[in-house]
Amino acid sequence: MSESGDSAPGNHFGKYFAVFLVLASLIFAGALYYTQVYAYYEDASAATKPAMVSLATGVRELIPTENLRAIDGASSPIRFRACFTTSYGLASLAESYESYPRATPLVAPGWFDCFDAVAIGEALERGEALAFLDTRNIHDGVDRVIAVFADGRAYAWQQLNEKYAE
Repeated sequence: MSESGDSAPGNHFGKYFAVFLVLASLIFAGALYYTQVYAYYEDASAATKPAMVSLATGVRELIPTENLRAIDGASSPIRFRACFTTSYGLASLAESYESYPRATPLVAPGWFDCFDAVAIGEALERGEALAFLDTRNIHDGVDRVIAVFADGRAYAWQQLNEKYAE
């Protein structure tokens, strides 16, 4: 037996426990990351019917869309994101449909690469895109918004409305 006592029973417990804690933390972190980024989203393309509220009637009217991709998550009313194109021009949209002045695109998960919230937000600020109301209170205190670019690219998301404004 050595003088340091390395061979005494239980002396390696601390090392094993530390390794266990590190491994458990890594597994937990990986599971948490997966649930936040992937687990609660589902393809919502088939169920998504983009529309805008008519200025003349106040009624939601479907707009023509192509190449629609949409995701949503039941865990939160603001997880919805969609990308598509429309044949409607900005001038006719602005004359016919209700604008949405407080449009603030929310960041999508990185794997949903057609939706770039920063670029959409900057385009809205510069006037390169216009925002329109799709549905007011699609969930309590949540509106669905559509941003349209001059070339027909369009993006939709859900955001908190004035009910929850700070």
